[in-house]
Order: sequence, then C-alpha cells, then structure tokens
Amino acid sequence: MNYLDFEKPLAEIEGKAEELRAMARGNKEMDIEAEAKALDKKAADMLADLYKSLTPWRKCQVARHPDRPHCRDYIEALFTEYTPLAGDRNFADDHAIMGGLARFNDRPVVVIGHEKGHDTKTRIERNFGMARPEGYRKAVRLMDLADRFNMPVITLVDTPGAYPGKGAEERGQSEAIARSTEKCLQIGVPLVSVVIGEGGSGGAVAFATADKVAMLEHSIYSVISPEGCASILWKDGAKMREAAEALRLTAQDLEKLGVCDRIIKEPLGGAQRDRKATIKRVGEGIEALLSAMDGKSRDDLIAGRRRKFLDMGSKGLAA
Repeated sequence: MNYLDFEKPLAEIEGKAEELRAMARGNKEMDIEAEAKALDKKAADMLADLYKSLTPWRKCQVARHPDRPHCRDYIEALFTEYTPLAGDRNFADDHAIMGGLARFNDRPVVVIGHEKGHDTKTRIERNFGMARPEGYRKAVRLMDLADRFNMPVITLVDTPGAYPGKGAEERGQSEAIARSTEKCLQIGVPLVSVVIGEGGSGGAVAFATADKVAMLEHSIYSVISPEGCASILWKDGAKMREAAEALRLTAQDLEKLGVCDRIIKEPLGGAQRDRKATIKRVGEGIEALLSAMDGKSRDDLIAGRRRKFLDMGSKGLAA
C-alpha cells in the first residue's frame, strides 16, 4: 500500500498491526490477535475520520494515487470481446489513449480512455496519460466508427492534461483537441464519460463533452491543475492548496454547478483500497446512464447534448 502524506499516521498504525501478525506467523505460541484487532479498529476509525471531509487539495492527492484502477483495469473487468484499434491513420499510434470495439453488458460499444500506466516502464510508454495530437485524432476516428454503426461511446477520463511538448504543438495539439471536442457534439449515439481520476484541462474536455458525465467520488475535473493555477495567479506553485479551493474541481462542487451528472461513491479510503468494488460501481453507473438514453433518436441526442453545454455557459459557472 502506498500512503499519501496525510495518511502517515494511519500507515504507522496499520504497519504495527501487520508487524504483530508477522511475529505471530513466526511464533505460533504468541497470542497477539486481541492487540492486532484493537489496532485494526483504531486504524478503521482514523481512516473514516480522514476521509470524512477531505479538502480539495487532499482530493487531488487521492485522485492521483498510483494504486487507483486505471483505464486498462476497467476495460479488462467491465468489457468483453475488447478489440483495440490503433493509430490515427496519419502519423502514429498514441499509447496514452486506449480505444476499440467491445461489448458492455452484451451491448456493442466503442470505449476510449486515457491510460497512465502502472509501473515505471508502462508510465513512460503511456506518457503518464498525457495524449499527443495523434491520440485525439485516434479518438475522433473511433467516434466516427461508433456513429456509423450506431454504437454508444463510453469514455474513461484520467489525465493531467494534453502533452505540452514541442512535437505535439508542431503537429497541431490544440486543433486535435478542438476536433475531438467537436466530434463529441456531432455524433448521434449516446456518449457517457466517467472521470476515474484526474480530468485535466482540454485533454479531458476532448473526451468528456458527453450526454452524461459521471465522476468518482474523489476524482477531480478542472481547466488547469492547482499547481499550474498557483504558478499563474500567485507566481508560487506552493499555493496549490489555495488554488484547489478556488478552482472548485471536486465532484461535489461540479455536481452543484451542473457539470457532473452523477457521483459514483468510492470505498472508504479511496478507489485504491478496494479496486474491485470501485470497478463494479463504475460499471453500474455506466449502465444506469446508458439505460436512461435508450430509445432516444439521433436528432434528440445531438440537440440535447448541445443544449446541455449552451445552458451551462449561460448560467455563469463562476457565480
């Protein structure tokens, strides 16, 4: 278990309980179960207290936890007959974006998502979930395919933002993001998006301009990272806590603002503490959102999606 900074007191208690049990395994005559159970209860109480009212900055930390389930984990657990499709038919295949044809509860769908990787090798290969232009162009190609064959699109968002490197800019990063966002508004099939970790900037919007947007309880969705915001506004990246408060980037804030349509509850202590339960709840959330759109015509879907985002802007979300 990787512990976050604010979980260090919890790590000490859980570590002591595990030490006692390890000693007992080495010496069968030792009876430490009562002490270990007391430590377990203390740890459970502390965990509940820590997660009872997380600050926005702590939610950012939880959303970035390396042990949270990633796009690949959701695809392997929730989808069958997954057939990955690669490349943008122009330049290359971007491994930060996974996507392809699959079945979700025996319903043919197209699934697309950001994949961060799970260890050093795969994180480098996946560019930490930061897509280049060819990743967004691949997504556009997949959405066109879904539209042609009348298959719902499911997107899984988990990115710090689009990759800001020189090569990406030279190949039209902003244009590729804009085209992907535009395609989200144009397709005549149901589009459901789930923010499973970080929803960062245009890199997230390019997948989340959806009929329905769900967010995991401790995920975040924002126009900029707290560190980036603090560097711009205060010229001091250390003010990320203040920036996280001001950005209103939590699922709870975004539900009030009308950006998030559904919050998917995480296990106590975050998705990383019970990956299977989290994935199961995400699957149930996706099914509920897709079912709510059953029977809607192509024209109704496109008009409703456009109306949703136009209304969002007219309300003034900064109020």
